[in-house]
Amino acid sequence: MDNAQPRSGSSVVDAEALAERVLIVDFGSQVTQLIARRVRESGVYCEIHPYHKVDAAFVANFAPKAIILSGGPASVTDETGPRTPAAILACGVPVLGICYGQQLMVEQLGGAVEKGRTREFGRALLEIVDDCPLFAGAFALSSREPVWMSHGDHVSILPAGFRSVAVSAGAPFAAIADDVRRLYGVQFHPEVVHTPRGAELLRNFTHRIAGCGGAWTMAAFREQAVGAIRERVGSGRVICGLSGGVDSSVTAVLLHEAIGEQLHCILVDTGLMRAGEAEEVVGLFSGHYNIPLVHRDAADAFLGALEGVTDPERKRKIIGATFIDVFEEEAHKLGGADFLAQGTLYPDVVESVSVHGGPSATIKSHHNVGGLPERMNLALIEPLRELFKDEVRALGRELGLPEALLGRHPFPGPGLAVRILGEVTAARCAILRHVDAIFLDEIRAAGLYDEIWQALAVLLPLHTVGVMGDSRTYDQVAALRAVTSTDGMTADSFAFDHAFLARVASRIVNEVHGVSRVVYDLTSKPPGTIEWE
Repeated sequence: MDNAQPRSGSSVVDAEALAERVLIVDFGSQVTQLIARRVRESGVYCEIHPYHKVDAAFVANFAPKAIILSGGPASVTDETGPRTPAAILACGVPVLGICYGQQLMVEQLGGAVEKGRTREFGRALLEIVDDCPLFAGAFALSSREPVWMSHGDHVSILPAGFRSVAVSAGAPFAAIADDVRRLYGVQFHPEVVHTPRGAELLRNFTHRIAGCGGAWTMAAFREQAVGAIRERVGSGRVICGLSGGVDSSVTAVLLHEAIGEQLHCILVDTGLMRAGEAEEVVGLFSGHYNIPLVHRDAADAFLGALEGVTDPERKRKIIGATFIDVFEEEAHKLGGADFLAQGTLYPDVVESVSVHGGPSATIKSHHNVGGLPERMNLALIEPLRELFKDEVRALGRELGLPEALLGRHPFPGPGLAVRILGEVTAARCAILRHVDAIFLDEIRAAGLYDEIWQALAVLLPLHTVGVMGDSRTYDQVAALRAVTSTDGMTADSFAFDHAFLARVASRIVNEVHGVSRVVYDLTSKPPGTIEWE
């Protein structure tokens, strides 16, 4: 992402074709990605770049239609806090500062920011005191609107040319405007769902103030991506690791549309997939789409490597290493390739160039085959690397993939291995696979599947006493978990009625040999996680 240049994975977004794009300068907020999602949802392409990578030359090269300065954990009153070059505020395009971004704008233009005696964290009421283009159709003059605040410092003196357009109990300048220079700032966070009309405010900024037309669509991306893939691949050959998940499936279909039989997919069946999953993938891609696909049943290799292993991190490493070995073996059988395709998404890219300079986020063990490009001397091609998950699903619909696949609940890269607490064996995999199938079958039959973010079953390393007929049993415990969420960062347990859970539990203990007790996990995230390992 440095200097707006793509990584080795290569971008499919043509800068010349995107005359309307927004630059988001990241100062370390935990919700910066939500700004990008809201802007994309309004039909405007945008990119996030860390503040320390953005200088005058970068801005000139990026040529944004507008700029948004994110929030962040630092204090503007601290001399060592992050700053941005004056060129951003003087480049002539509209700028919106959010929280820390607002305070930084004020401080750099000659105003003042001070430590607040009254801090605001959470819901607050915003009082609209003057008309502003940001508020058009969203916040009415003199109204009091719910917003989400997260600040200790606040603006105390406005720079020349600015006026106050909204106030709150802890921020005398909760929203400010310089209409001549098209510079705006808000102390609250319009990007989060807790500011109910925040998306409208951001749309006012990108469309009404910056003049964006909202032409960013998946149809446009599809056409552009196909052309970019063809140009980059040329007559080369591409291999793609196909797991059957949303990301790899959309990647494969998009690549096949662009380069046809120059693409070969490899499905490594680890023995840790859900019931019928491998057969579904083979049927869809080899049958319906006629995409060249190698199906390698490697269950024995994976289960053999996992024998006796109980530590979840060791499980992940073993699965990742075994996957690389098997994938490389099958790739060599195909006669080699020039490119490795992966379903890397934009959140992974953003994390790899985080404000704090941290390492790339760990990619799911066997969905993205880390280590293979170097071992096999392959160039990476990542056609989804500009997209968020919801955009990938929209692209999948554009490509005609079935809704049942696109709406599938998340599934961990290591598969059932991290849903089996303790040792992973073929027998325990079969038990959990059956439990999982019953749970999902009942959820679908009740019409609840699309209301749930993720539903899963976990096999516990416990045995409990039971009674089946007139006999004593001493079998395993299955835990069921279903959560609601918007982004997976936080989650609440799904509120099934008692009759539903009783029906599921009855089916499991009667139909699954080896399970005598069923429990339901009510833990939210935080403090728990969605997966158990």
